[in-house]
Amino acid sequence: MQTTPASVTRLIEGFSELPGIGRKTAARLTFFLLRNQAGLAERLAEALRDLKERTRFCAICYNITEEDPCPICADPDRDHSSVCVVEEPLDMLAIEQAGTYKGVYHVLHGVLAPSEGMFVENLRIGELVTRVRSGTVREVILATNPTSEGDWTASYLLSRLRPLGVRVTRLGRGLPVGGDLEYADAVTLTRALEGREEI
Repeated sequence: MQTTPASVTRLIEGFSELPGIGRKTAARLTFFLLRNQAGLAERLAEALRDLKERTRFCAICYNITEEDPCPICADPDRDHSSVCVVEEPLDMLAIEQAGTYKGVYHVLHGVLAPSEGMFVENLRIGELVTRVRSGTVREVILATNPTSEGDWTASYLLSRLRPLGVRVTRLGRGLPVGGDLEYADAVTLTRALEGREEI
């Protein structure tokens, strides 16, 4: 006999599919929402609905945006000849919060990881190559995470970009090996950007 209502069970199962959320945390979140009288559940439902209905990928950099092109790509004061390639939108956000990089971005939406089903065709690599071929890009900064998958992806990108005659650099190793850009502080990211090197 089921003692928990089906709607509660469904929400617990939904929360537990999120990264870093186990079944116990999912249950705590669900019961917190049930007890909350301040309309949090309704605000979350509306935010989730807006997230799905209003967001899209920027046609230039493939960042998540509500307007196309995104505000960074549309900004004439940004250096459009410098493109920083990141794995995920959170990595771009981390670099932006450091406040020193004034170029534009290209979001891959992952790294090469065949064991996880991530191949060249699953990433925005072809779009990056097309963008560089347009002739307006002078430097590509490879800002993939310093992990084996990030390094492999950077090596593959270098092999595709070097023949195009563009300067290709990599973030300096001020970042810890095995770390993620989204967790790096502003000083570390600034030093990594300033210490980038030709590859």
